[in-house]
Amino acid sequence: MPDEAHSSSHLPILRGLSCRCPRCGKGRLFQGFLTLAPRCERCGLDYSFADAGDGPAIFVILIAGFIVGGAALWVQMLYEPPFWVHALIWGPLILITTLWPLRAMKGLLIVLQYHHKAAEGRHGGGDPP
Repeated sequence: MPDEAHSSSHLPILRGLSCRCPRCGKGRLFQGFLTLAPRCERCGLDYSFADAGDGPAIFVILIAGFIVGGAALWVQMLYEPPFWVHALIWGPLILITTLWPLRAMKGLLIVLQYHHKAAEGRHGGGDPP
């Protein structure tokens, strides 16, 4: 049987990737493709704290760029296909590698934000830097 502390450390990641409520793990995090629900329909957690910003898009762009760019270079060096073949192959792959993981990445960052109680930095007083 897995150690309870070990499995609980994976819980926020699983909740984020499955786009579930960070507190109860049952309610949906989104009401549209990327539109955040106002609150959890199960436990009532207010999602107004959530601000993933551009983080999910940046991670997805970097990962997709590595995959598609590397594969395109590899195919070009091995087979030297015409440009229309590149467009035919890499256009759909770009859509798949960017849109498919975007929702899960946004869910993951929001759940980790909740789990680690992350918030904007606040100035505690004193002289400004």
